[in-house]
Amino acid sequence: MIRAFTARGERRLAWRDPRDLIDAVGGREGALILFSGDGGRVLMTAEPDATRELTDDPETLVALLADPAWEEGAIQLLSYDGGARLATGPRPTVWPDLMAARYPAWLEFEPETQTLTAIGHGTAETDVDGALDRAEGWLADAGTTPKVTGPLSVGFEAEADEETYRAAVADVVQRIGQGEIFQANIARGWRGRLRAYVDPLEVFRRLVAASPAPYAAFWRQGGRALVSNSPELFLTLRSRQVETRPIKGTRPRHADPRQDAGEVADLRSSAKDRAENLMIVDLMRNDLARVCEPASVRVDALFALESYANVHHLVSTVSGRLAEGATAGDLLAATFPPGSITGAPKHQAMKVIAAHEPPRGPWCGSLVLREGTDSLTASVLIRTLAFTLEEGAWHWRTQAGAGIVADSDPAAEAAEVLAKISAIRHALTGA
Repeated sequence: MIRAFTARGERRLAWRDPRDLIDAVGGREGALILFSGDGGRVLMTAEPDATRELTDDPETLVALLADPAWEEGAIQLLSYDGGARLATGPRPTVWPDLMAARYPAWLEFEPETQTLTAIGHGTAETDVDGALDRAEGWLADAGTTPKVTGPLSVGFEAEADEETYRAAVADVVQRIGQGEIFQANIARGWRGRLRAYVDPLEVFRRLVAASPAPYAAFWRQGGRALVSNSPELFLTLRSRQVETRPIKGTRPRHADPRQDAGEVADLRSSAKDRAENLMIVDLMRNDLARVCEPASVRVDALFALESYANVHHLVSTVSGRLAEGATAGDLLAATFPPGSITGAPKHQAMKVIAAHEPPRGPWCGSLVLREGTDSLTASVLIRTLAFTLEEGAWHWRTQAGAGIVADSDPAAEAAEVLAKISAIRHALTGA
């Protein structure tokens, strides 16, 4: 049992561009670099004072999510398979259901105002100054790191070929026609290993340099590392107000402006994509209603367009007010895994997914930032690579999926998956 942080302090520092500090913080034990989506805010930390891993222990997991000792200054990684286990049963995976780390020292960057703040936590006032000094000391280690050129990865191997994926899509369409489900998100996977001189931090650097996403993240914990360039918000909780922003509907970007505008027009007018988005909006409304005040759950935005370097998306926003007595742990338990990457009905969709995919690991799980009681930001871990250190080399796995509905075309869904994986492929191989 660890003691909760009871003291907190801040120290204003001279502005530095967070991109210049990726190596100063990212090379340390337990390093975390996090884009929080709040107006471009970036958080950096390292050297946790406590870590935790859990697998196949749902009661302890929910208790940990609600434990005051892990409510502030903490990061929690929920793997997809832990949330899906009630539907799929146990499945072998090298990633735990939950990884957590708590950090006394943080750097907070606000690019819009060019404000840099050191934040220190402690179990006593005397701990705070030491944490602030440590965070400020990281700035002194910033230097110029030689740029790695050429491909970062040895191989970019598909776990199954495109014909296998198309057959999986066709099977799901048939299941939908038979009334088993309404929608399921089906993915393809790719594997490889980094070259001997390459660290996962370099993959993160390339992704955010080429196409930074609102919820990009790098996290290293022992022999595991996570690199995410996610555009999708799973949940925010602020003063008991909850918001979720599911993504459904995708088109590729094009260099030619007219062709790119044509993709936007096609996406906005697509009855198939709008129906897919609406199904998940209804699912998320239902999930939030389990832990929110009656009649507080509402749809704030429907089918909004968001554009990134490689794709356009349709994004909707659903909100509610957390019910009296409900905790952040209750909220996560009621809504995880995210509906946008499972399907509807969620329980049966996860069974269908398991019939076509190996365990997902962190991909389509969530990275949860805890900043105090009733305060969290959780991303959906799409556009994400999971790394494991094996015999001195970093091996990686990544996936990309598409939401399958009644009128899905297997060839079109396969093309959508390739569009979604293109940024990661380019970062790793240059292709």
